[in-house]
Amino acid sequence: MFKGTFTAIVTPFHQGQLDEDALVRLVRSQVKGGVSGVVPVGTTGESPTLDYDEHIRVVELTVKSVAGRIPVIAGTGANSTREAIELTQRAEAAGADASLQVAPYYNKPTQEGLYQHFRAIAHNTRLPLMLYSIPGRCGIEIAVETVARLAADCPNIVSIKEAGGSCDRVSQLRAALPPKFTILSGDDSITLPFLSVGASGVVSVASNVAPKAVSQMVERFLKGDLKGAQKLHAKLYPLFRNLFIETNPVPVKAALALMGEIDPEVRLPLVPISGKSLAILDQTLRQQGLLR
Repeated sequence: MFKGTFTAIVTPFHQGQLDEDALVRLVRSQVKGGVSGVVPVGTTGESPTLDYDEHIRVVELTVKSVAGRIPVIAGTGANSTREAIELTQRAEAAGADASLQVAPYYNKPTQEGLYQHFRAIAHNTRLPLMLYSIPGRCGIEIAVETVARLAADCPNIVSIKEAGGSCDRVSQLRAALPPKFTILSGDDSITLPFLSVGASGVVSVASNVAPKAVSQMVERFLKGDLKGAQKLHAKLYPLFRNLFIETNPVPVKAALALMGEIDPEVRLPLVPISGKSLAILDQTLRQQGLLR
């Protein structure tokens, strides 16, 4: 189920409100672009600044727009276990196919606390769960030993989105986990290296703007066409880099706005992209053939 390219889709806003029509268009374009699945209301979807009802509404609209054609992996993690369970159960009721569970942020639990947190969520849903380790944002890492323990004890914990930036860690995870437990890159720029040491795909920001190209890069590697995958990585790398020229998802929303897909609006404490960064992004999109 978790193999290929999964788009961490943005949440479009218009004048402070959820732009439902723009979200539906974006989701449909992802399906048309050939991605393996979509991940609404993750970090890229600005989940920290959505209220609960908005959060679930994004999941509902995504499920409806996908119409069963590809999986919907709803971001329902939190730094409160009760909150994560409630969001996960509501996403399950809304029709999500799986859930992405970020490591609790700010309160910095021990590894035993992480184990108990994810175990409690797993025991309160039938959804398959993808763990999400991103120490740069959360301040903690889900240790390899903790992931292995969860995989052994919780049958519905079946994958991890790895955003620690280390091929060594991916190798360690692959060695410690059963073959069916999948590892996905959480960073577009290092997807190809991660694939080479045992990852099965990517939860991608760049596929918001280039779903077909990112999907093809991953697909070519998985089919054994390493040279073809390397060629696409080299072409896409400036996009991978410059979509993080400022804090995600500010640049990717600006890029989609330049392409005429959404308003560039973000919610405070995020602020609009700077003029200097926007000029670099515009040039990048033109070089990629995404703007004329």
